[in-house]
Amino acid sequence: MKQEGKSSGIISIPVYNMAGEVLEEFVLDRSRLGGYIRKDLLHQAVVTYEANRRSGTAKAKTRGEVAYSGAKPWPQKGTGRARAGSRGSPVWVGGGVSHGPKVRDYSKKLSKKMKKLALASALLGKVGDGEVKLIRSIEVDPPKTKEVVRMLTGMGVERSFMVILPEHDPLLWRCTRNISGASMMAVRELNAYSLLKSLDLIFQLDAFEEALERLSGVASPEAESMEVG
Repeated sequence: MKQEGKSSGIISIPVYNMAGEVLEEFVLDRSRLGGYIRKDLLHQAVVTYEANRRSGTAKAKTRGEVAYSGAKPWPQKGTGRARAGSRGSPVWVGGGVSHGPKVRDYSKKLSKKMKKLALASALLGKVGDGEVKLIRSIEVDPPKTKEVVRMLTGMGVERSFMVILPEHDPLLWRCTRNISGASMMAVRELNAYSLLKSLDLIFQLDAFEEALERLSGVASPEAESMEVG
């Protein structure tokens, strides 16, 4: 994704039909998505989402937790062998682990405003790179995977992609899930991480308008002055 400084301007996004024909141009003012890409905030958002996916359940037993008798293996003196106090010692095979991993919580948090700004920056970057495709309405008839492939070919989508709809469509997902790199999400579930994972984003037009509505206010003075470091 290209790094951009503060700027304003208009971006035109073609709106397709199922046959891959351009019906119109959707005119988007960059200010509706915050005006510029906040690279530091995007990095922070990605780190946060990845950290929150970690289970943190790795655990190794210490010498006090392994199941061994507390009896001394052999007398302290007289055997000619090195002193040994416990079979649970880390130097013994099957003994405890020194400085091993412990259960921990890796989770991080972003405020609601930071999540909103990060999502707006991710979407603006995708739009600026030409990776957002708009389609008037996705109607697969008959409901076959080949119909979805035909739609993707007409729109020039050849990489991993995400279909974004106002609500989940189980029938459309059944026609899409066998295509390599495919994913689907409802507008209300979008976050910066999910947008960046897919190379191309296919928005149904009403879903894109809903996303812009949900991101309204990201360019407010209050949002601009918020620290994201």
